[in-house]
Amino acid sequence: MEEEIVTSSPSTPVHRLRHRRRSNEVVLDGDRVNPATPLLVNDRNKYKSFMVRTYSTLWMIGGFVLVVYMGHLYITAMVVVIQIFMAKELFNLLRKAPEDKCLPWIKQLNWHFFFTAMLFVYGRILSQRLANTMTADQFFYRLVSGLIKYHMAICYSLYIIGFIWFILTLKKRMYKYQFGQYAWTHMILIVVFTQSSFTVANIFEGIFWFLLPASLIIINDIFAYIFGFFFGRTPLIKLSPKKTWEGFVGASVTTIISAFFLANVLGRFPWLTCPRQDLSTGWLQCDADPLFKPEPFALPAWIPGWFPWKEIMVLPVQWHALCHGLFASIIAPFGGFFASGFKRAFKIKDFGDSIPGHGGITDRMDCQMVMAVFAYIYLQSFIVSQSVSVDKMLDQILTNLTFEEQQALFMKLGQMLKLQ
Repeated sequence: MEEEIVTSSPSTPVHRLRHRRRSNEVVLDGDRVNPATPLLVNDRNKYKSFMVRTYSTLWMIGGFVLVVYMGHLYITAMVVVIQIFMAKELFNLLRKAPEDKCLPWIKQLNWHFFFTAMLFVYGRILSQRLANTMTADQFFYRLVSGLIKYHMAICYSLYIIGFIWFILTLKKRMYKYQFGQYAWTHMILIVVFTQSSFTVANIFEGIFWFLLPASLIIINDIFAYIFGFFFGRTPLIKLSPKKTWEGFVGASVTTIISAFFLANVLGRFPWLTCPRQDLSTGWLQCDADPLFKPEPFALPAWIPGWFPWKEIMVLPVQWHALCHGLFASIIAPFGGFFASGFKRAFKIKDFGDSIPGHGGITDRMDCQMVMAVFAYIYLQSFIVSQSVSVDKMLDQILTNLTFEEQQALFMKLGQMLKLQ
């Protein structure tokens, strides 16, 4: 879309300036919110947009459920694809066609840093599970063991190659743009990729720890829209003019209640709660963790006497789910507010237009990234045991010792046991 802007002044002749504007670009006046922006409850086209958004949401939820049904590897692949699309949207945000024509390798350099970061992060998360998938008599086992041993050196070498590549491609009159792209790429890696990569770590601790936080964000987003659609009257924050207190409070209550009952439903399926120690496919069966074993809970005394139950069966994980629900409804939305402020800074409506009624992939993942980090830290701090165990010691042996060193350790352990 092209448009002409005519500017004039008393002392200078009229100049005609032409510029190209992206389809998702909007005109905003700094940080001020347009007072004429209608709330959803007053929007005349709200039912049309509601239907478009509903259809897109149903398709996304259906695809999400299908991928979860297929298992850990497919969920991981979905997360990786989402990250690539998010990176593409954000890389394109600061692209300038004239400068890119003079710098033919700048796109490839950005993706080089992105995939180097991906190799580093996922290598640390999945290396042991990849080794567990290989058997000791296979060639690939030794190959994987070597890659695991030199993983950090390989990633650092790739980064240094990108760093030298960047320095050698610097051009006069392009320095500011090139260093801006370099800084922008690293910000994407830190703010977007690093945060969302915690999702993969949660997946292999049990699909439950991926599915519950992700579902709570989806529930909160849907009900914030619904409550704001029908009841929204009071603006919540200037960064998001259509967000209302009615939508925020209604979604918060719904999310917290949903967290308690959703954890009870999801926690009863072993293939969702079992951690996976390898990269094979198929559903898992394991002994239920105490968190997922029902326990009686006596109802408080203020419950009316006519209520038929005096105690109910509750999974201990449901109390942890309340914390997740509280975070998803009160703190995680600030990821969306951050994205809104970011878009206003760059004068765009959405990061992309790949999802009808929603915008781009990044528009739907802003809160998910914040939630993924919280879910991982909560899981590692309050749920996963940090004590030394036989399984953890075996993991360290398989990761850090060569096959010959493992055989030597086995022989020495056998000799020690014979002497006892």
